[in-house]
Amino acid sequence: MDKSVDKKNLLFYPVGTIGRDMVYCLITNFLLTYILFTKQLNGAQLAAITAIMAGARVFDALNDPIMGNIIERTRGKYGKFKPWLVIGILSTGFVVAAIFNSRLSGWSFIIFFGIFYILFSITYTMHDISYWGMVPALSSDANLRNQLTSRATLMAGIGGTLASMLIPILTAGEHAIASGAAASYGIVSVIVCILAPVFLAFTIFGVKERRDTEVKPAEPFSFRKIVQTIARNDQLVWISVIFLIQQVGNGIVIGGLGATYIYFAYGYRGGLYSLFSTIGVSATAFLMIFYPAISRKMHRKKLMNVLAVVAMAGYAAMVLSVFLSGSMAGFWILTVGYTLSAFGQYGYYLVMMISIINTVEYNEYRFGTRDEAIITSLRPFLTKMSSAIIVILTTVSYALFKATSFMNGISGLEQEAELGTITETEKLSSIDSLLSGVTSGQSLGLLLCMTILPCALLLLSNLLYQKHYKLDEEEYERICKELSDRHSKE
Repeated sequence: MDKSVDKKNLLFYPVGTIGRDMVYCLITNFLLTYILFTKQLNGAQLAAITAIMAGARVFDALNDPIMGNIIERTRGKYGKFKPWLVIGILSTGFVVAAIFNSRLSGWSFIIFFGIFYILFSITYTMHDISYWGMVPALSSDANLRNQLTSRATLMAGIGGTLASMLIPILTAGEHAIASGAAASYGIVSVIVCILAPVFLAFTIFGVKERRDTEVKPAEPFSFRKIVQTIARNDQLVWISVIFLIQQVGNGIVIGGLGATYIYFAYGYRGGLYSLFSTIGVSATAFLMIFYPAISRKMHRKKLMNVLAVVAMAGYAAMVLSVFLSGSMAGFWILTVGYTLSAFGQYGYYLVMMISIINTVEYNEYRFGTRDEAIITSLRPFLTKMSSAIIVILTTVSYALFKATSFMNGISGLEQEAELGTITETEKLSSIDSLLSGVTSGQSLGLLLCMTILPCALLLLSNLLYQKHYKLDEEEYERICKELSDRHSKE
């Protein structure tokens, strides 16, 4: 492709994911919180919700390679990616808005939720795999691919940060957008689901991808092809295992434990959690912006060692904040610690993204086919598998430290406020009285779950990457040169 196309792709491709990641943040980071703080659940119903979320995410993960194979087979005027971007983003918006605007309760809600959560899994997969699957089709130049990936990751971070910042403010505390958390979440979900296709339109209409591989007739759909493509690529297998371990650790804080801990330790005010998450994630923008320049000066494996040290320092600071728990000094130590840990974790995420994408050329080098959509489908597959594990770990943590009784109490007060039987001021005062019953042991338990475990998983993923991932900068460049020589002889 010529330089003008590359510049256009660098501009319009990354912007498209801002709204998508706002939707993903709403579902991944706030859905369980929304349910626990707006629906009164008994033990069996909470277990059913956990089973549905974990089971649906496993199903979703298994569906990713299948969707990747379907995309790989798609042929038409608009290519193999863009039709699924359109279908996926529009259907996702409908499903997500429906989930957050349901006023069902009890087992009726559980059944409704089970159906629509699985629908979300299917619809989100359509545009998620299509979006990230485009990267290898936009360029095989290592530097340009680094720029595309880092910019898209930056825009994804901006979308997630905006959602993380605004959703708690607009749904909890004195600045809630409506009376009661349920109504507030309903309005927020509609806004987010409108923004998602608006942003993705920049990618759909502004990006030009490579389509020369689509000239050949599509191969028949085959489960064997999916399994074979993944299993025979040893570097893809290793990076998949490493990425899964890292993603579990990366998502524990934002998967619900972070918000609940802050509510328990510092009060039920959405603004504090917004501040915590916004500062923590926004600091990673530096790495996302400057990664292409850093990657030219420092090899990925060395960078990962540096990031590991930064993350460990951050987790240590978060643990030490317990000595000032409840005070603003403790909150700021906690936030600074999370900022450092998030910087390390998101740096790892960016390296993992590029490492997965680079196995496309390795696959072509070894086996003669690129299989972009199938290979890049492993990234969302692993993200969803990790989120299933995170849901289970979060629910177990709540049960272990008896946090659900407080959540049910808050849910009841939120419902009373929405019905108008108590005022917003009375609601917040009652919630403060309720949370005064949280013991220091309960708060400390949640804090240790969201620090010690992520740190251990990060270090394990680094160890495995250093030992088993062989596609470093020099090897990747050698493979690309070999492929270029092969193509010139065809």
